[in-house]
Amino acid sequence: MPDSDHVILVDERDAELGTAPKLDVHRPPGQLHRAISVFGVDRGGRLLLQRRAASKYHFPALWTNTCCSHPRPGETVEDTGTRRLREELGLCATARRVGSFVYTARDPASGLVERELDHVLVAEVNEDPVPDPAEVEAWRWISLADLRSELERTPPEFTPWLKPALECLLASGALDLQG
Repeated sequence: MPDSDHVILVDERDAELGTAPKLDVHRPPGQLHRAISVFGVDRGGRLLLQRRAASKYHFPALWTNTCCSHPRPGETVEDTGTRRLREELGLCATARRVGSFVYTARDPASGLVERELDHVLVAEVNEDPVPDPAEVEAWRWISLADLRSELERTPPEFTPWLKPALECLLASGALDLQG
């Protein structure tokens, strides 16, 4: 499907400006485009993290939130989150939007740039994933306290969007977690 190779260009208020090929928008200096970051959370308050596949074209083999992606033209951010939970991790869960933020990050290995208006979503997940190995190298459940500690101690092991996405999730009040 051609739409899966294109992302939605936006301004800082998320107004659509058009579409462009995914790889093109990640070339320096980067173009602002719509993205999603989903956090799967179980009943015990643990967060599901994935380690991105080593074959990913940017930020490979780093730990990140449950899944990330770009909405296709005409697709809502919620539908994208629900679809990617199923495609990447084999999870049947409904994602709901809790906030958004804008960030820019350069991948030192590939030279590619993330310049995204990232919509943060949350989904209740109470089963272990069955990941697509082309997308996910590893996965684990982690407490909020342990994730905060690891982000502080070993930031290079995580994607640059994980920390601001987590802050957005926590600021939304969508989680009733201590830690």
